[in-house]
Amino acid sequence: MKAKDADILIIPGYTNSGADHWQSRWEAKLSTARRVEQAEWSKPVREDWTAAVAEAANSADRPVVLVAHSLGIPTAIHALPEIRKPVVGAFFVAPPDVANSNIRPKHLMTFGPYPRDPLPFPSVVIASRNDAFCDFDVAEDIAAAWGSLFIDAGAAGHINAEAGFGPWPEGSMVFARFLSRLRAG
Repeated sequence: MKAKDADILIIPGYTNSGADHWQSRWEAKLSTARRVEQAEWSKPVREDWTAAVAEAANSADRPVVLVAHSLGIPTAIHALPEIRKPVVGAFFVAPPDVANSNIRPKHLMTFGPYPRDPLPFPSVVIASRNDAFCDFDVAEDIAAAWGSLFIDAGAAGHINAEAGFGPWPEGSMVFARFLSRLRAG
């Protein structure tokens, strides 16, 4: 599948992805990519956030590919039962451990726990060995439960602009390879 054959939904996490974040750069570069906007980026409410993802997916004209970062990942996962259009793949980067009682801010726990059923489409989970929001072993376990390809990003922090991942050429290459292996559904 080529990018032009899919509606690529960019699903940022808590406080959104700024202009230097790899998600924003991909959104600007990929003609069929669009960001799922949230009413309250700094006060996420699970039901509102998942409804926004489902609405964006259900208004798609082409098969849907989810590209989620951080809190966008549990948002996308919890939205799946409400999505009626075909989701053909998901690219998940830096999943937070939303079942960890030490997560801050505390209300992010309302997005947990993750469902652990295998996903009905191909997926990739990329995690860092020193992400303050999720232990590496937890991310690896979540990916295994979903049947996702798991990629070790090394010591990459939260894989965001603050950690040096604005232009993320390695991520772009992995995404392009992943996209090329997807089928239209």
